[in-house]
Amino acid sequence: MIADVEGVLFDMDGTLVDSGPVVEECWAAWASEYAIADERLASVLGHGIPARQIVEQLVPSGEVADAVARIEQLEIDRASGLMVLPGAEEVLASVPQDRWAIVTSCTRPLAEARLKAVGMHPPALVTADDVQRGKPDPAPFVRGAAMLGVDPRRCAVFEDAPAGIAAGNAAGAATVAVATTSDAAELRAVADMVVPDLSWLSVREEAGGQLRVAACG
Repeated sequence: MIADVEGVLFDMDGTLVDSGPVVEECWAAWASEYAIADERLASVLGHGIPARQIVEQLVPSGEVADAVARIEQLEIDRASGLMVLPGAEEVLASVPQDRWAIVTSCTRPLAEARLKAVGMHPPALVTADDVQRGKPDPAPFVRGAAMLGVDPRRCAVFEDAPAGIAAGNAAGAATVAVATTSDAAELRAVADMVVPDLSWLSVREEAGGQLRVAACG
């Protein structure tokens, strides 16, 4: 079990929403359009990192804006049919509405399309459009905590990617990793807790108003 917290910050893709296969297909299609070799794409593509930070390494600066818009549109077009990952709905239902937020590396239009597709309605949402630097920079989680009115050091961050865990650690939050997209051993090296997915976790409000995060599997 990790320490009791006051707020919970959830990553979206790979933590709450199973979008991995769609993301891979869209990036492959995008790379084909821009004549970028598979090896070159693989060398910079990282789960949980904003698309702009990836695109900036692959195309000339004058093409970045259009290239980012293109990958975003490809992913929006594929938003329908996405699935919620195991345990996500149950964990979200157990957290008071004013105590959690989603902090994603997606742009706001893409995040909203995916959330609509799976029927999720977060009380607070931080996207790549809301910060100057995305994960692994701590700024997204710092902003998410501020939206809840909570010190980030009193939050738990739920993530599936090393970049997201690094961002949560840098923000001073307790970090919980779900091994849905990354190797569990790699995640154990950086996160406070690692579980297979959110069905292995419980979050409950204690009498004093604190939120207790515990493994239940």
